[in-house]
Amino acid sequence: MLSYIRVGAAFKAQPVLRAPRDLMSLRAASRPWLMATSPISSGSIAFIGFGEAARAFLDGWRSEAGFGARVSAYDIKTDSPDAETRAGKRADYAEANVIGVSSAPEAVAGAEAVFSVVTADQAEVAAQAALSGVAKGAFVFDCNSCAPQTKSCIAEEAEAAGARYVDAAVMAPVHPRLHKTPLLISGPHAKDALSVLAALGMAAKIEEGPVGSSSSVKMIRSIVMKGLEALVCECVLAGRKAGVIETVLDSLDDTYPGFDWKKRSAYMLERVMTHGPRRAAEMREVARTVELLGLDNAMSAATVGWQRRVGDLRLRAAKEETADYRLLADLILTHLDKPEQLR
Repeated sequence: MLSYIRVGAAFKAQPVLRAPRDLMSLRAASRPWLMATSPISSGSIAFIGFGEAARAFLDGWRSEAGFGARVSAYDIKTDSPDAETRAGKRADYAEANVIGVSSAPEAVAGAEAVFSVVTADQAEVAAQAALSGVAKGAFVFDCNSCAPQTKSCIAEEAEAAGARYVDAAVMAPVHPRLHKTPLLISGPHAKDALSVLAALGMAAKIEEGPVGSSSSVKMIRSIVMKGLEALVCECVLAGRKAGVIETVLDSLDDTYPGFDWKKRSAYMLERVMTHGPRRAAEMREVARTVELLGLDNAMSAATVGWQRRVGDLRLRAAKEETADYRLLADLILTHLDKPEQLR
C-alpha cells in the first residue's frame, strides 16, 4: 500500500457527513465515540495514505447502514513533482468524497481514529509527521507491513504524543473483502481497539502480546506469501524462455494437485507487476525481522530483488490478458532485456 495525500481547497467543498462537535471530544468520557453495540461510528476518522487499502476500508464502511463519520486524509502523492501524479491523487479524493488536507498533522487533528496505510519504508516517517497533530487518547492503527522492531519504535513515539498505538497487521488482500479483511491487532490497547474496529464493522482479532506480536505473524507469513510470488516469477520466466513452462506447471500440478499452477501463476505475476515496489518494501522489513531473529535472511532478501525488479518495470496488462500466465510472462520478458536487470 501506499502513499500520503493532500487535496486542495477546490475539493473541500465536497459534501461530507460531519459529526456534532460534542461527539468529537475524546475527553468526554461519558460519551465514548465508538460503541461496540452500534453498527458504525459517527465520529471522525483520518487516513495517512490513501491508496488501495484506505479506499477499500472506506468503501466497506460506507456499505454499512448508518455510517456517518467525517473522513480526512493526507497522501504524499499530492506533493509529487509530477503534475499528473498530483492531479490523479486529488481526483481520487474528489471521487471518494473525503476531506483532503495539506499536511499529516492537519489530517489527524480532532480524529478519534487514525489509520496509517503507507508503504513499509514510509511508515516511521509518516508517523513522525502525523503525531504532532494527533489528539490525546486517539487510536493510531498502524496497518503498515513493518518489522516488529519498527512498530515498537513508532509505538514509543505515539505513546509519548498521548495517542493509543495499535499494531495492526492486514492478513489478506483488501479485495474483495474490503473492511472485512482479517486484521490481527496487538499491544496494550488491543482490547479497547477491538471494540472500535467492531463498531466499524471490521474483522479483527487480538494476537496476545506486546506491540510487534501481530506484525511478527505478518512478516513471517510473508516469507512464504511474497516469496512464493518471487519463485513463480523466476520459474515461469525461465520456463518461458526455455520453452518448457507448460510441462513444468503440469508437473507441479501432479505433485500438488488442486493448486492450479497456471491460474495461480497468472495471478502472482500480475500482483508482482502491479504491487512489486510495495511488496519489495515490505520484504525488506521481513528480511530485517529474520536477521534480528539471528537467522540467515537470504530467501527474504532475494524476494526483495524479484519484487522490485518486476514492479519497477511499471507494466500493466489488459484485463483480458491477466488470466494468461504466458502473455504476462512474455510482457515481462520483453522489458527484461538488459543483462543488468537480471542481476
